[in-house]
Order: sequence, then C-alpha cells, then structure tokens
Amino acid sequence: MARPWNMKKMKRQIRESSRNKSRGGAFWNKEYKNKEHITLSSNPSEDLVKFTRWLSRQYGGKYLNKTISVLDLGCGNGRNLIYLAQQFGCRGVGFDISHEATAQASRLSKDLPLEYETCTIAGPIPLPDQSRTMVLDMMTSHFLKEAERKVLISEIARVLRPDGWLFFKTFLRDEDQHAERLLREHPAGEEGSYIHPVIGVSEHVFTEKEIYDFLGEYFTIHKINKSHRHTRDGKAWKRRSISVYAQKKDAG
Repeated sequence: MARPWNMKKMKRQIRESSRNKSRGGAFWNKEYKNKEHITLSSNPSEDLVKFTRWLSRQYGGKYLNKTISVLDLGCGNGRNLIYLAQQFGCRGVGFDISHEATAQASRLSKDLPLEYETCTIAGPIPLPDQSRTMVLDMMTSHFLKEAERKVLISEIARVLRPDGWLFFKTFLRDEDQHAERLLREHPAGEEGSYIHPVIGVSEHVFTEKEIYDFLGEYFTIHKINKSHRHTRDGKAWKRRSISVYAQKKDAG
C-alpha cells in the first residue's frame, strides 16, 4: 500500500527540483547580464589559489600540470578553470546552469584547453569513469536536495581517477547567525535547508560534521579551512564558509 505514496512523493520531488532549477537558471542568467545582487569577479577564488599552493608544497607538480584534467561544477564565468589553465596548463570542462555564464566563460577562455556546457549537476555526470584528476565543487552542490547531493558525490568519485582531488567549498552552519535566521524564517522542508529569499530556490548549509559524513565514504579529508569573520560586535556579519581538501580513497 505504501508504494503509490512513494511514487507520488518521488514525482513531487522531481517537479519541485525542476522548478528550482528553472528559477535558479533564470536568476543566474539575469545576474550574469546585469549584476544586480552579486559581485561577479573574473579573478580566481582566493581559496582555490590557497589550495593549489598547498598541493604544490605537498606534491610538487604531480597534480598541477598539462596532463591534468579538471571538472568545475558550477563554473560560472570560468574564472577558476582559467586560472588553472593559465598557471599550470591544466585542461578542463565546466558545467553551469546559466547559459549566460557559460557563454562568458567561453569568450574569456579563448585559446585555452577548456570547454563549457550549460547543464544541471543533478543526476549523472556525462563524463567517463576515472577521467578527471581534480573536481571543483565551489558553492554549488548546496543548491541540491539531499538525494541529489548523494548522487552527485558518488558521481564525483566515479569520474575521479584513483588519488584524484575534490576541492569542496560551501557554507558552514556552525556558529553562523545568518544561517540560523534563514533556516528559521525561510524553511525549505529539509533539515539544514532554507529557501533563498532572493533567488527563491532551496539552499543547504552544512555543519562540519555533516561534511565529514557527506564526503567520508569516498574521500580522505586532508585539510579544512574555515572562515572566521562571521560576527562583528557580537552581531551577525558575514556568512561562514568552509573549504575542504579531499582526496579519493584507494578502492583497494
């Protein structure tokens, strides 16, 4: 008797997910055209630059060279892939839900070994097994529902070669007063998720423990960096974020 209810629930979740992605894509298309709400930089993320410095100190050029292929999930205007290509000669592909973003990325990446595709990251990744050395998930998968995030992390592990790297950056819930207010005032019907008041889509905020649980099946976490400037004079100021350096576990 439970099966019809489960099927209805699944169909409802699929419809909600499709509406979320439609709204999100429309928002980001408009944002990349007009830049009304968010400052969009063409410089690489400082956190990614720190990650590459750490990789270089630990492993030399083993994971940063012309043989390396990178996947950037939620690539935006391509700024992080462009940095990796220009600094280290890496090849790469970027996925983004906004066609305006991927169009800008393509223009900015002229003569670089980079490709872009407008698509969602919910569902299978259209890349071969063990075809990437590095995957970037930077402020992207938190837009997915829990079930979609579980699929994504298994897909990231699938496309990464043995010993490949995931650079994961997301919002951190721990001690973030902004996050608690959003969860309280704009609940999304899923623990740790709220409806973004500007974009109008579901957004998840992770605890540190949740991140370890989320990545732990497939990855060894070598290092984390947490932002600390989240309060001023005891009041909420900036959102907290966390960056994670995670390496795919040896399947053996």
